[in-house]
Amino acid sequence: MEVGYAMVSTGGQNLDVQMDALRDAGCERIFEETASGSRSDRPVLAQALEFVREGDVLVTYRLDRIARSLPHLITIMDDLKQRGVEFRSLTES
Repeated sequence: MEVGYAMVSTGGQNLDVQMDALRDAGCERIFEETASGSRSDRPVLAQALEFVREGDVLVTYRLDRIARSLPHLITIMDDLKQRGVEFRSLTES
C-alpha cells in the first residue's frame, strides 16, 4: 500500500499541492499535519510511521516534509528499512 504524509509548518500554508501529488502517486491513505518542522513531537507523523507495515511505501512530497534534520531523516529511514517499509520522495530521488 502507498501511504502518504503531507505537512505544512503553519495554518496559513496550504496542503493542496502536496495532497494532489500524493493522490496522483497512488496513495490510498494520506496523513495530513500542520506543525513546525523543528518540532520533535509531530503526532500525525508518529501515526503514519506506526500505520505503515512491511511491504508498504511511505510517500512524501519532499524530504523536508518528513524530517526536521539529516540525523532525523536517517533515523526514520533506518526504522523503515528494518521494518521492510520502502520510502519515496516525489520531488527528490
